Order: sequence, then structure tokens, then C-alpha cells
Amino acid sequence: MSKVDLKRDQRALYAPPTGRYAEVDVPALRYLAVDGSGRPGSPSYQQAVEALFTASYAAKFLSKNKLDRDYVVMPLEGQWWSDDMTTFLTREKDRWSWRMLIRQPDWLDEQLLAAAVEQAQAKGRDPESLLRVVELTEGRCLQTLHLGSYDDEGPILAHLHDELLPSRGLRPVGRHHEIYLSDARRVAPEKLRTILRQPVAADG
Repeated sequence: MSKVDLKRDQRALYAPPTGRYAEVDVPALRYLAVDGSGRPGSPSYQQAVEALFTASYAAKFLSKNKLDRDYVVMPLEGQWWSDDMTTFLTREKDRWSWRMLIRQPDWLDEQLLAAAVEQAQAKGRDPESLLRVVELTEGRCLQTLHLGSYDDEGPILAHLHDELLPSRGLRPVGRHHEIYLSDARRVAPEKLRTILRQPVAADG
């Protein structure tokens, strides 16, 4: 049985350049998601991540056993926002809201994903029943690959919003989106690889 790797097969979405922003058209994609707020690494955040990976691996094995289709589980992703977006530059993390996500292959239907969520809940990984299926249609986006600590993202995001978007006649139209290509539990901060993605539209 061959194993599908969506990151490899859709490189335009998952292999942006480092040091500059590239434009990409992101189609409608399906995810398992958990919404929350507060500091990354807090107990609620860790619980959300555990629930997402438990359900995503359950979906993988259901796909393999029931549909005879195997694939690589996708990386953790996150959408981030705040009532005051300057908190991302000042790193006031307690004031952040988030939606953590793991993308699911498009051949997994609602019934199979519901079964995967039920398995995660049966294992106690989703005690508050926050896991759900969402579809994002981000469309036109700018994205770059950030190498280094999450706390070093501030200047890159400031350049995007204060300089690059105005110079191109663009404005942000969706939430700041990150894709974590590295496991922060196992990789030194200076070696972390994170895609920074921002949906945009023509200004005016």
C-alpha cells in the first residue's frame, strides 16, 4: 500500500521560501480543530494538541483499514488572533486566541472523521468535547518559511503588515496562520521551521 504525503505532493502550500513572502492560492481544505485562548503551552493548549493528534492518528488507521488508503499525518497548524493585534508584536501571549488544526485528506468523509473523534474522546483526550471538523477556504495568501524561535516572528510579521502589504496594495482578510513543520519538544528553538501564512485581498 503506497502512502500519500500531502506536504510532498502539494509543495506550493508547504515549501515557501525563507527570507521573503511568496504568493499562493490555498484551496478549501478540511481540518480537525480545537478552539481556545491563552498562552501556548498552557494546559488547555496542550490538551487541544493531544486531542488533535489522537483523533488524526485514529483517522489515519480508519482510512488504512476501511478504505485501504494510507497517508502521512499532517503537521500541527494554528490560527491566531486577538482583540488587539499588537499583542503579537509585544508577545502578550495570555491575550491571544487560537484555533489549533490538523489537516485531513479530502477522501475522509464526515462519518469517518466523527468515528475518529469518538475514539479520541473514548481515550479521554477530548474531555470537553471541543474537537470538530472545519473547512477553511483561505484563497490568496502570502507565506514565508521562518527559521528560528516563535518569539522571533515579530519583526517578520511587522514587515508584512507595515511594509509589504501596503506596497502591494493588499490588506489582510483572515487570521494569521502558522504551520509547524518541526516538533518543538524535540527541536532547538533556533532550528524550528514554521510557515507563516496570511490571507490577503486587494485593498479598496
